[in-house]
Amino acid sequence: MTTVIIGAGIIGTSTAYYLSQLVTKGSKIVLVESSPELFASASGYAAGFLAREWHSQATASLGRLSFDLHKELAKENNGQENWGYSPSTATSLAETIGGDGDEDWLGEGTSRAKAAKRIAENDDTRPVWLAPHHGRPDIIDKGDGTALVDPYQLCHFLLSECRKRGVELYQPAQATRVSRDSSGALSSIHFVHEESPNSLQEYDIPCTRLVLAAGAWTAQVFSTLFPSSKLKIPVSSLAGHSLLLRSSHWPPPSLNIDVDPSSDPQQKQLPPCHALFTSDTIGQYAPELFTRLPSGHIYIAGLNWQYPLPKLATERVIDPEAIRTLKETSERLLGKGEFEVERESLCFRPVTGKGAPIVGPAGQEEEGVWIAAGHGPWGISLSLGTGKCVAEMVEGRETSADVGRLGL
Repeated sequence: MTTVIIGAGIIGTSTAYYLSQLVTKGSKIVLVESSPELFASASGYAAGFLAREWHSQATASLGRLSFDLHKELAKENNGQENWGYSPSTATSLAETIGGDGDEDWLGEGTSRAKAAKRIAENDDTRPVWLAPHHGRPDIIDKGDGTALVDPYQLCHFLLSECRKRGVELYQPAQATRVSRDSSGALSSIHFVHEESPNSLQEYDIPCTRLVLAAGAWTAQVFSTLFPSSKLKIPVSSLAGHSLLLRSSHWPPPSLNIDVDPSSDPQQKQLPPCHALFTSDTIGQYAPELFTRLPSGHIYIAGLNWQYPLPKLATERVIDPEAIRTLKETSERLLGKGEFEVERESLCFRPVTGKGAPIVGPAGQEEEGVWIAAGHGPWGISLSLGTGKCVAEMVEGRETSADVGRLGL
């Protein structure tokens, strides 16, 4: 039995990671990735913010499961050093804080802090890199239910573990069609694999189960593979620019804290990393800033515009106007001359009209096909839980989280 997962981003690799723990001996798992560069979109260039309780009712159970899986994975595999896992103090300078988690803050262009369930009691802690005139932000979470990772490094870890377990990767490769046997069951998938710049090879490999996890490109992949299907996958894209900064006021913290700050209540302290949510009335958007360790970077994003989705993630074109706006915001928040820009980025988040991801089977019309896409700004946070639940679905098991409201 062969399971093919199209899309080797954070959702696809998470699915392969957990599926490789469940499948029986002799089963095969294949990842197919179209981009010549791995993790070239949201999986590699997102903020990496994790939250346990900031989700809508539809994703609440999945959010809790996924956050706990992130924490567990980091504890078992030295995640703090290997992919920068760290509990994070979530703070806000935005005017509106706190809600029921169901607001479409991304679509409205407002602060993610609107999704927070509660506000912690304030104290004297503030980000050391924040310009002094901004005062003290409100604390939303002291790190019990929020954390940060470097998603690019996390993706590489997951893929490496998958490869150790025998998961195959074809990249760059384009899936072009599927075949079914006389009973209508999936039997094989055809794709074109670029083995070298001047060498294209076509393959037909067995495929009895198919997972589509191609992010913002999922709807296009489905239409290519099932051109006569009446089913439409309601996943589109929302582009987001970001900067990776380095500030003299934010040196990399030493790696001497417990990954779980709750392990010793007597020694519990606020974690060293911060997530700051605010508003920019000049730029007219809701900036988000995140500190990372061990790299010592500060990540700023929040400027989300509509751009045409390129054929491949590597064909993205960064908008100079968006970068200028982010730099001006950084100057207002960190201080002019107080930082250096180390990276300018653009990624395409997969979004749905209902604001919740699609996690479930494609239905009776396309038997043997599962969809895992449309996570919007919560792709990294919900990744491990999504991967675990999809793996359980594929294996016919009860899911570890309630994803009943996330189907098509």
